[in-house]
Amino acid sequence: MLYLIAMYFHFEGLANLIRYQTFRAGAALMTALIIGLWIGPRFINMLRLRQGKGQPIREDGPQSHLAKRGTPTMGGLMILVALVISMLLWMDLTNPFVWACLAVTGGFGLIGFLDDYDKVKKRSTAGISSRMRLLAEFGVAGIAAWLIVSQINTNLYVPFLSYHYIPMGPLYYVFAAVVMVGAGNAVNLTDGLDGLATMPVVIAAGTFAIIAYLAGRADFAHYLGIPHVPGAGELAILCAGIMGACLAFLWFNAPPAAVFMGDTGSLALGGALGAIAVAAHHEIVLAIVGGLFVMEAVSVIVQVFWYKRTGRRIFRMAPIHHHFEQLGWKESTVVIRFWIVSIVLALIGLSTLKIR
Repeated sequence: MLYLIAMYFHFEGLANLIRYQTFRAGAALMTALIIGLWIGPRFINMLRLRQGKGQPIREDGPQSHLAKRGTPTMGGLMILVALVISMLLWMDLTNPFVWACLAVTGGFGLIGFLDDYDKVKKRSTAGISSRMRLLAEFGVAGIAAWLIVSQINTNLYVPFLSYHYIPMGPLYYVFAAVVMVGAGNAVNLTDGLDGLATMPVVIAAGTFAIIAYLAGRADFAHYLGIPHVPGAGELAILCAGIMGACLAFLWFNAPPAAVFMGDTGSLALGGALGAIAVAAHHEIVLAIVGGLFVMEAVSVIVQVFWYKRTGRRIFRMAPIHHHFEQLGWKESTVVIRFWIVSIVLALIGLSTLKIR
């Protein structure tokens, strides 16, 4: 909104700062951070009053988690409020990528909210059925894919190789939707310990802020040999907003957590990262940068597949962060070591911009 106002006045005086995506990215980060810190206590009190016993805790999980009973969930609402306000304030609302990413973030957030609400209401960890949830997610992702692909080509670009791509044609729409749904659910599976998903999301968002900005600049994209996507630079502002909102949430989610993100936040954030990766034409790089999320999702898939085939488990418990807890690692140890892994993977992902 502020960008359109500044454009109306021809970016005169201090309004000229708003012309620059780097300035608006910093402003979006600070706006989301301040809003999140301001509304956090109010949201937590509201959630605690409305939910009573808080998020249901798995009885078959690590015994240390039973002490978390009574902690409210749906803290992702704090993230979404701070993020959406920041987006609407600082982003160029004429950019189709903005609305595509907003559709995924809001749509996935709503699906997650309904799942969280069902869990709290029924005092169960099951939530709504997996089939219904996936259908809804693919519906939202399909709309976003259509909006995004209308602005870009249908090529899948290969990292580490300049201008090498796989032409996918109409299949790219399906692929784009799968990336968004996969990213949303991968982050959702990672959100099992205090702060575990939040900081890796911040790291991934920071990485893609750089990637989106460079992809949106014809000069930098040509120099680096990456696909140039006009308008993608605007997504750097969204990434910065995600960072600010998540850092504010982490203030309250740091052990011992005063609130849980819930599916409301994890699905929305993962879907947003997937949409950004598709719009910036760096889908494969997302699998590298978000390798921690991939590892968590794969651990669940492998565990379920192997157990159905053999009746035995590969991991003591899935997702894999619970496996390490069952091995005797403290929760804080798991979280910090996984953060370190996320930083390393982000650096590898950034290296794909130059190593070609």
